[in-house]
Amino acid sequence: MNTKTRRIFLQTAAGAAVLPSAVSRVSANQAANRVSVALIGPGGMGNNHLRLLAARHDVEIAWVCDPDANRQAEAARTVLDLAGRSPQESSDLRRALEDPRVDAVFIATPDHWHAPAAILACDAGKHVYVEKPASHNFREGQLLVEAAQRTGRIIQTGTQSRSSEPMREVIQRIREGAIGEVVTARVWNSQRRSQIGRAQPEAPPDHLDFDLWLGPTPAVPYRPNLLPSIWRWWRDFGCGDIGNDGVHDLDIARWGLGAADHPIRIAALGGKYVFDDDMQWPDTQTAIFEFAAADGAGHPRQILFEQRIWSPYFQENAENGVVFHGSQGSLWLAKNAGWKLYGERNAVTEERQCQPDLAAHHQNFLDAMRGEAVPNCDAAEGHASAALCHFANIATRLQRTLHFEPASETISGDEEAAALLRRSYRDHWARPAGA
Repeated sequence: MNTKTRRIFLQTAAGAAVLPSAVSRVSANQAANRVSVALIGPGGMGNNHLRLLAARHDVEIAWVCDPDANRQAEAARTVLDLAGRSPQESSDLRRALEDPRVDAVFIATPDHWHAPAAILACDAGKHVYVEKPASHNFREGQLLVEAAQRTGRIIQTGTQSRSSEPMREVIQRIREGAIGEVVTARVWNSQRRSQIGRAQPEAPPDHLDFDLWLGPTPAVPYRPNLLPSIWRWWRDFGCGDIGNDGVHDLDIARWGLGAADHPIRIAALGGKYVFDDDMQWPDTQTAIFEFAAADGAGHPRQILFEQRIWSPYFQENAENGVVFHGSQGSLWLAKNAGWKLYGERNAVTEERQCQPDLAAHHQNFLDAMRGEAVPNCDAAEGHASAALCHFANIATRLQRTLHFEPASETISGDEEAAALLRRSYRDHWARPAGA
């Protein structure tokens, strides 16, 4: 999608989301204000979704799907315990997508399944809540945005701070000039992750359909330091911690700066500085994103990202956060703590506590499905924030500056870097068309 098309899409998404074409598929469940959903990937974050959704009276969890039979069975028991009824189960998400009763899917799989599963769901007529990052690579993000446009389905990306009322309040304040003109934001991710060790390939456990778990990615052997959750440190399946945790704060920074288009220059340094294990993504990473002036007016804008996943010692009194620097003050913001507005002489002029609000993000998605709201983090927003992670990872891997052209959505003058905007796939039913 070129810059003009992307800008039009972002500007018109609010209107399009409530048009009849976007909510034309209204099932009997929705007509009764009850939404039938399938949860794909009920482990980890998926279990948080499961428990919140199962407790709602306006949601029926009709399916749970996971290639891990143990996780699938545990999820089904959770639904029975909380909702008093058992969902249908399948290791293969296609069974849920074929069910005409299903109105929406919640996708909490590993990153390599996010966009492929979401695109399949859109094409099956389902609305989609997909976890962050919205894609495993830049090309998948483009295809996800195109799927939302092509099918008229609602897509909500799982950066739930977008639905936190205190967060929405302060972002609106900053956009209205509470700290003057804001041209820079600094993002940090500092915490201690566990090393994943070193392991040799071995047979997968009997309860795991590993070939189904791999999906459209090229086949690789199973390793004991790949599952569960460790997949995020392998290039084939995750996006590193910048795509795991950093994407939340990068999304907030981009939101606050009003950076609708992609950056034009990306520089990054980093690598495996501390950990001695099989992890393939950086444990230390610094990236700078430069955005062109909005609509050719004002000043260029910049986001600085710092990551150390071997250090539990907080900077700025929080393990993750954002500082916006303005001409008339600054804003300190930590999604798990709150925010503080600073004015002259660094005096705190206002502060408020806040937390990411997953329940509110669910509510916004369900309201959007019913035509009563617009999604707070739609496909285009999710793609733009995930793209920052992909750009930073490419620049870090190649150790050189990228020059990106938002109009054509390409990296110019660097064929090796441009090739990393997409990935290789095997011949598989979930491979996105055009990937």
